Amino acid sequence: MALSRPVTIPSTLRRWWREGLARDGFRQTVFNLANHLWQFLRESTPAQRRQRYGDADYDWDFRVDTTSATVSWRDRLLGEFHSCYQPTEPALFREMMATMSSLEIDFRDFTFIDVGSGKGRVLLMAADYPFSRVIGVELLSALHRIAEQNIDTYYETRRRCPQVESRCQNAVDFEFPGEPIVLYLFNPLGEVNLMKVISNLTRSLTRKPRPAYALYHNPLLEHVLLNAGWRKLRGEQYYSLFSFTR
Repeated sequence: MALSRPVTIPSTLRRWWREGLARDGFRQTVFNLANHLWQFLRESTPAQRRQRYGDADYDWDFRVDTTSATVSWRDRLLGEFHSCYQPTEPALFREMMATMSSLEIDFRDFTFIDVGSGKGRVLLMAADYPFSRVIGVELLSALHRIAEQNIDTYYETRRRCPQVESRCQNAVDFEFPGEPIVLYLFNPLGEVNLMKVISNLTRSLTRKPRPAYALYHNPLLEHVLLNAGWRKLRGEQYYSLFSFTR
């Protein structure tokens, strides 16, 4: 599903400013804005860009473009006010999937959904497992288009999922499918919007009970899931695993 309105820098800044004033007041909002701009400028230096190329080994192996080093300045700036793109390390993803496998669930029954899927690295890695389908939800159209190209390019012989897609959509408007779900999160949203997404999913699971799990990489806002009735099954150094039952 495409966005009805394109995500632009002016519209993003206006929305962010209004929400900041309502939540934090003028002085704190000005401070937060300065901090975002400073982070953007710091990450724009040649040294920082070279450092981001450290995540490109996966791309060399599979001839795709999922590194954060090639994200345009425009999308990096938008990321400062939405969520910065950062691909998941393949070794860590395999560890998380091994944790899922220890639950002895049948992946063939589940749809894997990555909220904030960016260029689609996690979608490609999830396709190596026999999920019924893999869906990415990405707000920024430029990253979504790259993800679609990567999906078309990725013909790894280990690929076991028959259907992989990226959708350009605001995650708060995403309608969760009615089958069992594995939700993947790598801090794709601020707290308010994450609450909306988890609330939408929780309502869907309540209306139509079915198994659901959430893999949360770097779970800074895991209290959002706990407050919504999700149960924490595992808490490792870099990720947590949750389940929802009703």
